[in-house]
Amino acid sequence: MSISFHIAPDDLTAPDVLALLQLHLDEMYQWSPADKVHALPAEQLREKDVTFFAARDGTRLAAVGALKQLDAARGEIKAMRAKSDYRGKGAGEAILLHILDEARRRGYSWLGLETGRTGPFEPAVRLYQKHGFAECESYADYTADEFSQCMGRDI
Repeated sequence: MSISFHIAPDDLTAPDVLALLQLHLDEMYQWSPADKVHALPAEQLREKDVTFFAARDGTRLAAVGALKQLDAARGEIKAMRAKSDYRGKGAGEAILLHILDEARRRGYSWLGLETGRTGPFEPAVRLYQKHGFAECESYADYTADEFSQCMGRDI
């Protein structure tokens, strides 16, 4: 039985959303050196060039993700995170597909992201690869190394 998620823009004020973002940030600092953590805190996810989304299963938060505009033709995925009890249940994939649809709607020709290379990031990397993302040249202020990689795809 698959779960039907309701995905909508979110203003980043709900306690469950803020708690999931804090967990995401805490884990990034646990798994990566501080200078390799590119996860954004809530205040930066509220900036005008970022659209933040929440996926809910009824009233329960399942996952979050954001689309940041890099320029008129390119976007970047930020803050992708499924709640632990929704991992492997399609919540992260639902957010990813929603962000891809939004990027297409905006007329972007490319979508990128930065993620880790170590074990904890492997499920996310597999999800991105499943949907056509591949390792690419570093962009923006990112630098690829043993902890960090950029992935992207044309859309």
